[in-house]
Formats: sequence, structure tokens, C-alpha cells
Amino acid sequence: MATILCLALLVIIAIFVNDGFIRPYLGDVLVVVFVYCALRSIVEIKLGLLPLFVFVFATLVEIGQYFHLVEFLGLQDNPIARIALGSTFDIADIICYAVGCAGLLVMEILANLRMGRGKPSDSNTSL
Repeated sequence: MATILCLALLVIIAIFVNDGFIRPYLGDVLVVVFVYCALRSIVEIKLGLLPLFVFVFATLVEIGQYFHLVEFLGLQDNPIARIALGSTFDIADIICYAVGCAGLLVMEILANLRMGRGKPSDSNTSL
């Protein structure tokens, strides 16, 4: 459900918002949340690693923009490739990815702590 909500918000931002903060910054934070949610729904991974992997992936995509990966692959005329891979490098995007992934990591830690409180201890085997 969170993946669908993030995707809907990203589409709304892309279509209806053309400002100097929400689209360029909040959109970049939200895109790592979307990738995280999509992966989280199909991959089980240890606490903290998925936000790190998402950050590394997003950063690699941004570095690909620096080296004009879309043009190198000959996909400059493909609108889907240009949207997915991007076309303009900006260090601020990497900072936004870090902020989004840090928020995801904090949420994972808090959720893990909350779920861990209600668990019976290993020494108590009675149900």
C-alpha cells in the first residue's frame, strides 16, 4: 500500500507541481522512499541494509547522470529511460537521497524496537 501511495504522490508532483522545493527536493526524498517500499514488499533483508542499498543505488543513478549514461546507452530519445535514469547531475539530489534513506533507517530502528518490546524472552517458552 505504501508503494502505491508513494508512486501516486510522485506522479502528482511530476504532473502538477513545478516549484523550487517540493519537486526538486521533496520529490528526491520521496523517490528513495518509493524504491525502498517497492523493494521491501518483495525482499526480506536485515535491519538497516535496505536503506543503505537504496542510497547506493540512487547515488549510482545520479553518478550515471554525471557521465551522461542515457546518451552513452543511446537512450536519449526514450522518454521512459530519461525519466528513470535522469539526465542532469546535481549533488543536492544525493543529499536528498541521504536524507530520505536516513529517515527510512530511523523508521526501521523505531519499528524494530517497538516490535521487540512485546516479544517474550528466549528463556520464557510458555505460550
